[in-house]
Amino acid sequence: MDLFDYMRNNMMEKESPLASRLRPETLDDIVGQKHILGKDKLLYRAIKADKLSSIILYGPPGTGKTTIARVIANTTQAVFTQMNATVAGKKDMEQVVADAKDRRGMYGQKTILFVDEIHRFNKSQQDYLLPFVEDGTVILIGATTENPYFEVNSALISRSVIFRLEPLEKKDIEELLRRAVYDVEKG
Repeated sequence: MDLFDYMRNNMMEKESPLASRLRPETLDDIVGQKHILGKDKLLYRAIKADKLSSIILYGPPGTGKTTIARVIANTTQAVFTQMNATVAGKKDMEQVVADAKDRRGMYGQKTILFVDEIHRFNKSQQDYLLPFVEDGTVILIGATTENPYFEVNSALISRSVIFRLEPLEKKDIEELLRRAVYDVEKG
């Protein structure tokens, strides 16, 4: 990394939006969603044990779907690949699958594919992912604000665990505000 790259990265960190700077990096840093991320809950235990299967996170905007996916990326040993269904095409998915097959075959390493706005994939795009989710080439994490039972292919749903995220409670928002005010480095 040369001096200019270092300076650019340093400036981007300091100038990024507050929400981005304060985004949790570990499971214990996540505020809210205790019904799925409490220490005794299935999702928490699966992430901690690095035994995650395909999941779909569904709930209103701002409830932590992307945050949970990024925490999973920081917690597991799997390679984490992210795409947004509004801009990704079949060619992008083909590349992710090819890379995942190579890593799995050569190193025995898992690949997590996080698809934000998964409900935006058309039927053919969702069908394309199915055999690779089924055989474990990729572990799918889909995020959607829409009800997945209506918007996501039923075959993908049957191979995933659905987790519904709830709006943050008043006490959760107060905690986030406290963090923003008192965190000297990020806030």
